[in-house]
Formats: sequence, C-alpha cells, structure tokens
Amino acid sequence: MSRRHPHIELLAPARDADIGIAAIDHGADAVYIGGPDFGARVNAGNPVSEIARLVAHAHRYHARIFVTLNTILRDDELEPARRMVHQLHDAGVDALIVQDMALLQLDIPPIQLHASTQTDIRTPEKARFLQDVGFSQMVLARELTLPQIQAIAAQVQDATLEFFIHGALCVAYSGLCNISHAYTGRSANRGSCSQECRQPYTVTDQAGHIIAHDKHVLSLKDNNQTDNLRALVDAGIRSFKIEGRYKDLAYVKNATAHYRQHLDQILEAQPELARGSSGTCSYTFTPEPERNFNRSGTDYFVNGRQIDIGAFDTPKFAGIPLGEVVATGPEHLDFTIQHDATPMNNGDGITWWDLQGELQGVPLNSVRLIDERKRLWRGLPNQAMAELKDLRKGVPLFRNRDMAWDRVLDKPSAERRIDADLLLSDSDDRLTLWATDAEGHCGQASLDIALQPARDAARAEAQWTDALGKLGTTLFRLRDLTLAVRQPWFAPASAMNQLRREAIAALEAARAEARPRLTRAAAVEPPVPYPERTLSFLANVYNHAARDFYARHGVEVIASAYESHEQLGEASLMVTKHCVRFSLSLCPKQAKGVTGVQGTIRAEPLVLKHGDDLLELRFDCKPCEMHVVGRMQKHVLREATRAEAAQPIQFYRQRPKPAHA
Repeated sequence: MSRRHPHIELLAPARDADIGIAAIDHGADAVYIGGPDFGARVNAGNPVSEIARLVAHAHRYHARIFVTLNTILRDDELEPARRMVHQLHDAGVDALIVQDMALLQLDIPPIQLHASTQTDIRTPEKARFLQDVGFSQMVLARELTLPQIQAIAAQVQDATLEFFIHGALCVAYSGLCNISHAYTGRSANRGSCSQECRQPYTVTDQAGHIIAHDKHVLSLKDNNQTDNLRALVDAGIRSFKIEGRYKDLAYVKNATAHYRQHLDQILEAQPELARGSSGTCSYTFTPEPERNFNRSGTDYFVNGRQIDIGAFDTPKFAGIPLGEVVATGPEHLDFTIQHDATPMNNGDGITWWDLQGELQGVPLNSVRLIDERKRLWRGLPNQAMAELKDLRKGVPLFRNRDMAWDRVLDKPSAERRIDADLLLSDSDDRLTLWATDAEGHCGQASLDIALQPARDAARAEAQWTDALGKLGTTLFRLRDLTLAVRQPWFAPASAMNQLRREAIAALEAARAEARPRLTRAAAVEPPVPYPERTLSFLANVYNHAARDFYARHGVEVIASAYESHEQLGEASLMVTKHCVRFSLSLCPKQAKGVTGVQGTIRAEPLVLKHGDDLLELRFDCKPCEMHVVGRMQKHVLREATRAEAAQPIQFYRQRPKPAHA
C-alpha cells in the first residue's frame, strides 16, 4: 500500500490466533503475529494452521495478517526459514516482518516484505535504501521526532511508514542491544531478551560517588502517542502499531478499541484519508488503556527530548489511584476510595509505596462496603497484615487489578459490521435481491416463483422487510432496504430467508474476489549502494547470505554479529537515545547559561552496578546518544563452546573461529 493511496492502518499485536481474531473484531486493520519459528518473541510462536484460521477471519474484513520473521538467522536456519515462508504464503499471509537481509537472497514466494524495527531505521538514507531493495513497509525507530519522520517521508514515496504508538519501550535503538547476550547468552536479536534494562542499578561517577542507588535507570515508561496521532498522520505515518505480542487478551482489546476510536475521529475530520479495512465497531465497554499493565505513559521523543521518560522507581504496574488507608487490623485494612473510583470486588489487587520507595502489592481475597457515605471499604488480603510492609494509616493506595473490568473483557466485548444495502426487484416469475456493501461490492440472488398478489399488501411488505433484514450473525448491518417491486407479492417466509442468505453469500464471495493480495515490491536494478561502506557487529550479520547481500550493495567491510563471539573485549552493548545524565539533571547542556553551574558539569562516563555486574555509560553528545559498554561474560563463551561442540551450527564469521578458554 503506497502512501499515494492514503489509507490509515491500525496494526495490533497477537500472541495467538484467538487474540488476533479479537483484535480484528475490535477494529484492527492488520494484525502481526509470530509464526512457527524465527519471530523475535521466543515464546510467542504459532502453527501455520492457526495463522491460516486468523487469516480467514481477517480477510473477510479486508484486514491483513503480517507474520514476524524478524530474528537474525544462522546459515543452517536459512532453509527451514525459506520453507516456512512458502507455508505462510500458502496460508494466505499478507506480509512478513523481517530483520535479516538474507531473506532477500532466498528463493521465496512473492510475499510482501516489511522492514522490522530491528533494522534500525533512523535516517532518510536508510529508509530509502530499504524501499529500493524491495521493502513495501517499514517500522521507523521509536526515537524519531516529528521533523525526522517528515524528512524520511520526503524520501520514501513508494513504501508505507509504520510507527509504534503504544506499549512497552525498548530503551535501546531496536537491534542495537547485546546486553542480554553478553550477560546471559540469550540474544535479543534472536527473540530471547532477558530484559537486563529492567534491573535496578547503582549509578556512580568516576570517583566512586553514588549518584543513584538501586534505581531502574535503564527502564522506560510505556509509549502512548494518543495526543500525537494527528501530527503523526501529517508527518507521513500511515501504519499505527501497538506493541504487545506477549500481552493478554484484555490488553489487546482495550488498546485496539482505544486507538480505533481516536483514528476514526481523524478519518472523519480528514475525508481525504481512508480506513485500512472494512466495517465499523461497537463496544460493550469504554476503552481505558491506563487500566492495563503499564509503567505510566510518555510520548518519548516525538516532540523532542523530555526529562521524565524513565520508570526509574519500578518496572512494575503501580495501578491507578484508588484511595487511602484509614485503619488496619490483625487481618484486615479499612480504606476509602475516591469518588471517581469504581466499586471494589473480591480479588481486586492493591499496591502502595513503602518507606524505601519500593512498590508493594497484594490481592484482596474479599472486600465489603462498610460505610457508603464515606465510601469506606474493608478488605482481607491474601497475606497476613504483619507481612505487608509499611501498609499503615494514611498510605495512598492504587488498584492494579479490577476484577469487574477483567470480567467485562473476558466476555465478547465488540461487534464489527459492514454496512450493506438491499434492493429487491421483480420480473415475470422471478424475485431478485441485490446486496451492496458500503464499498460498492455487490452480490445477487434470484428466486423463481409464480408471483401472485398478496391478499394483505401491508402485511406482506412487513413480512418481506422482516425476513430480508435479518442479517443476524453475518458480517453485515442493514443500512437501507428498498422494495423495488410492482406490488407486494405472496412469497413464503422460508423462500425469502433463503433468498437473503444466498444474496449475502454472493456479496461475501464478491468481496473475497475483489480483495487485492499484497505483492512483493521489485528491487531497483542495478543494486543501489548501501549508505555506508563499513558495517560493525551492530549490523547483526549472522549468515553468509546476509553478508553477500551487503557486499552486493557496495559494503566493503562486514563484521559479524555479536552472537558470532568475535567481540571479546569492551564493546557498545547498547546504543540508546535515552541519557541517564539528562534524566538525572547531570547533562552539560542542561547547565548551559546557569550561573555558577555552567562549565562545572562534564559528560564524563558513569558506572552501573547490579550485583557483581559492571557496565560503563559513555556519552556521545554530538548526536546526543548514550553507549552502554561492557564485555561478554566468560560463562557465556564457555557455554557457547560446549553447545557448538555438542551440535555443530553454521554462521558467518569475519575472522577465523577463536579458541575459547
């Protein structure tokens, strides 16, 4: 889909086919889901048969299914990946989201390719290159500002620009983080991140002075671009992506419905834009994303660098404000709830902050209202009160689980229908019903019947209207019914029901016939040059096909991926736009112009410590980036050596295989 055809796509995540179907029902124009293997979420794979079931449901609404094949691949994995692509194409999958350029070298069917966020798209030059080698859609880096997005849009005319608008934020530029592999042997580029960024660290300066103690300084708040959607549309974004292939059903329903409603408002105000699929949704609930797990919200860098983007106190979900503790007993606590808080239910979860600033929480086995006027409740937690740290009178409470809300979203909570018009006409001994949807697709069915005038014309017309309007559990919602007949005729209700069913089936068949299949974009020939002539290990080249791809596009020096274990000394294990100095108000730029402070603060390295692990933060102030520097742990190398000896594998190395100790 080219930006020349300005369709707006809401792209939702799915851990499995059932969640994907719910995402479609709640308004998604497209869903991305992991395939049987090689998706960047190691525990979120799905068999092809389940993906085919999701495809069938989505295509009825002309929605699309994208499968993630966005890990980096070893040489011995290329053939299994190629076979899997053929299976996915046969199942009707619309596109693959990929990181490894080896996929462009393989003999795969003409399935559309999308560039994953793992390809680190931050510049117009990189985006234009990816368009020119055959990518039809690309996920831009989350760190971009509106002007940077506009600059990319000016250079990319034939590919759709996609942007994350909601969910968890990876602190690193996607694809440029190797901390997990260095410390645990679990590669983020291969779908197995250990989330070292969510750990607490003590931050010290070069002299050993403690700047922050046990703070989650690499942990970010969650992405929320609700207020920036219109600006992102104006900047050139056409696909709006919700993060969350590990998230549960309630999260996907809630977030999808929320952004569906907001994007529909934009579409209504800007008629030159069109929806990315068919139908409109109605809901049994009011979407509230803050009710799902989140670490509070940030719009990150879209409107420039902000100081308050970190979730430094906890990576957990604190919940939404609830009330305050009034009294405690040996087995219970009494608390008031705010006027805007919904009533409590057995099983609700509460949280609070202890005196050390740590988040505590407990489920309430039972609750009861003891004073309606004061909104006073009594709760019995599932732990002894003596074990609940610093839960005392006056402590503010939050609710991080609302059982009533959960029950609403556990049930069917949305209905998606396509408007359709019906027209009944007659001729000699035949009735014909025409069914036309809101997009102009048309189906028809005829009934050969000896037409006899109805004895009661008004009653016959009412019966026809009733029988033809029963669209029930079909995709369609009756918008208009026209009886273009010479007069009301007698016809059995069973015959009219059959006529309706056949016309609706013909309309569905017409929609299926008219649904365009996304096609693979052709690469520009001769091969366009890559924007750089040298690639470091951060380019994640892990197989010879990817190496050959870059060489064919003019790259002269191609290092192997970090997973090849050739970077044994200090290395940038993470490159990030997040700056710990800035977030702790220690950036030299913040001191500029401040009397008595300017010139006293320098961007010297800082040290992070978690247990025995040490990492150094180095600051590159010209591009305003931070590098987290460290070494690969010896136990990771030893385990890799043992694993390779037990089961030989093939991957790209720039240098001869090192001899591990």
